Amino acid sequence: MKKIALLFFGLGIVLTSFAQESTETGKKLPSVQLKDVNGKVINTAELGFEGPVIISFWATWCSPCKRELNTIHDVYEDWQKETGVNLVAVSIDDSKTAGSVPMYVDGKEWTYLVLMDPNGDFKRAMGVNNVPHTFLIDTDGTIVFSHNNYAPGDEDLLYEELLKLVKK
Repeated sequence: MKKIALLFFGLGIVLTSFAQESTETGKKLPSVQLKDVNGKVINTAELGFEGPVIISFWATWCSPCKRELNTIHDVYEDWQKETGVNLVAVSIDDSKTAGSVPMYVDGKEWTYLVLMDPNGDFKRAMGVNNVPHTFLIDTDGTIVFSHNNYAPGDEDLLYEELLKLVKK
């Protein structure tokens, strides 16, 4: 009986994840005021990039988040040259762990724009329930792809979606 209950629980989580991914596409990027790691205020709806944007929600305590962003870091320069994409890593670390974000980012030499969302305002506005959660935004500010969680190879799926977007 417990196995059946766990099976249904797991199936419910998977179906909820798929449903969440499909309902987010087509929405416009919400306007939320966040700060970058240097304290500069940035409006999420006015990022100022000319090409597509990948927004990845992460936290320093989230191993899959860090694996995803570090894996993308290895190919990011090539992706930028080929597609003009920019990545925005949005940390959901709270006041207890937010101080370690700049140190982690500097240590990994990420060239991404890193924004801090300690109160979860942008996270809620984007419908993010757990991290990592990655979005692909077109040049009009519309969400065209959403993916929750991370497993090795998911970056290839993201890249394929990015290529579809820039070849339209």
